[in-house]
Amino acid sequence: MELLEIFVLIGGMAIVTYLPRQLPLVLLQNLKLSPALVRFMKFIPYAALAALIFPGVLSSTGARQEAAVAGTMIAVLLAYFELNLLLVVTGGIAGALLVILRFAY
Repeated sequence: MELLEIFVLIGGMAIVTYLPRQLPLVLLQNLKLSPALVRFMKFIPYAALAALIFPGVLSSTGARQEAAVAGTMIAVLLAYFELNLLLVVTGGIAGALLVILRFAY
């Protein structure tokens, strides 16, 4: 593959990535959404994040599902109180580790 073909390919990929993101902003910029729809759409990032993370959480500790559940519950509890993200992650890991160490064979 020649250098020009590579640049054309990269440019094409950039266009097909950029256009679907920009077209709704340009075409719907004057559209007024209902407050209920706006409120609903604010929850979409959290739901998508949970859907992406949760399967990985359950498979991260191998056969020790109780450790994954305990770590998740601790992390959710810490996040509920809007603590620092580093503290939330560290608390979840520490909780899972404590459960694993407590029930070690």
